[in-house]
Amino acid sequence: MPKATYMYWQKRFDRANPDAELEEKMLEIRVKHKDYGYRRMRAELRNQGYPVNKKKVQKLMQKLNLQVTSFTRKSRKYSSYKGKVGTIAPNRIRRRFQTNIPHQKITTDTTEFKYYEIDDKGHMIMQKLYLDPFMDMCNGEIISFGIDKHPSAQSVMNALEEAISVTADCPYRRTFHSDQGWAYQMKAYSHRLREERIFQSMSRKGNCYDNSVMENFFGLLKQEIYYGVVYYSYEELKDAIEKYIKYSIKNVSRKNWDGLVLYNTDNASWLHK
Repeated sequence: MPKATYMYWQKRFDRANPDAELEEKMLEIRVKHKDYGYRRMRAELRNQGYPVNKKKVQKLMQKLNLQVTSFTRKSRKYSSYKGKVGTIAPNRIRRRFQTNIPHQKITTDTTEFKYYEIDDKGHMIMQKLYLDPFMDMCNGEIISFGIDKHPSAQSVMNALEEAISVTADCPYRRTFHSDQGWAYQMKAYSHRLREERIFQSMSRKGNCYDNSVMENFFGLLKQEIYYGVVYYSYEELKDAIEKYIKYSIKNVSRKNWDGLVLYNTDNASWLHK
């Protein structure tokens, strides 16, 4: 080996680890939060005064073997499609998910979770929970959601009403997107959107990529709090979902609209600079 090469590597081996403090902090966070992936790890580091980019967090988590390993084989995906039971709206979004205008493009879907309860005879019974969130495509924020033990029209309608109220400040005509699930074909659902002059948009039948932003959210949610974890009550699972959504709302990034107007999340109003 050439002497120059030997000396180069000798100096590298003798050099102090520049990320020692950051690595120690990440290990501390992992002790308290065993299910934190790199996204929540990075957000927690930034909250504690460590402005680090996501690539470095990923690299250090791999080095320290801190990757979340709570994966399991996925069960069959829940489908709310029951055929044509009401109004089928055109696909107005057409995978144009990006927008710089808060509250203009909203998407929704329903996903299923499983938990277990013990009956009077001591047998473990599998139960199900259903989540109905509404997401702002501008920044990925969950602006409203419903949780129920069964696929529920009331849960969807309650979340819809809250989403309509939250997005009422949008200066442009809004679009609410979904798949062709039975709840979104209901007369009450489509009628409520027409009352507010909101465009209704639906994915094409059997095409999950037409609503990939919501599918991505479901994937991240289940990866971090659900896969590999067994919940033994409805309340325990519901609490875990609500905490994750509140966390994502707290740490979501806000965007400016056209460089002229800044969205204020405290009072849901538009403030001119």
